[in-house]
Amino acid sequence: MERSRPNWLRRALIKYLLSRVSLGDFEFLVARHWAERYSKGFSRWTQLVAMLFSQLARADSLREICNGMSCCLGKLVHMGVDGAPSRSTLSYANAHRKAKLFEDLFWTTAERFRKAGMLGQHKPFRFKNKLLSLDSRAASRKLTVDFKPVREEI
Repeated sequence: MERSRPNWLRRALIKYLLSRVSLGDFEFLVARHWAERYSKGFSRWTQLVAMLFSQLARADSLREICNGMSCCLGKLVHMGVDGAPSRSTLSYANAHRKAKLFEDLFWTTAERFRKAGMLGQHKPFRFKNKLLSLDSRAASRKLTVDFKPVREEI
């Protein structure tokens, strides 16, 4: 059974990830995509925090996301979120808002990390030892074996 991360580690990790997102880049992308045009109180930043929380908490449902975020209301203020979203609000935002903003945010942040040298070396992957593979198609076929009677010589 896989062990879960403690709550303090999840909060520290989400705070670290959000600190790595450039607010200037995020606001520029929001303006470029007109992402806040029809939003009424539920910002794209709150949606980003909710989706990061769901990934780090391994939440499987909207109820887990919203209840988990409501348990850390005091901590959410430090991440720029006024309150935990309701399930219907989060569901509506995920269904009707385009994900292009978050895709562009990912590529912008990755490019910033690449320029800063934070992504590490890009070496081609290779195995140190000889690699043997098994074709599973051959294992599923029925193999026919001819058993010939063995004559004993006397």
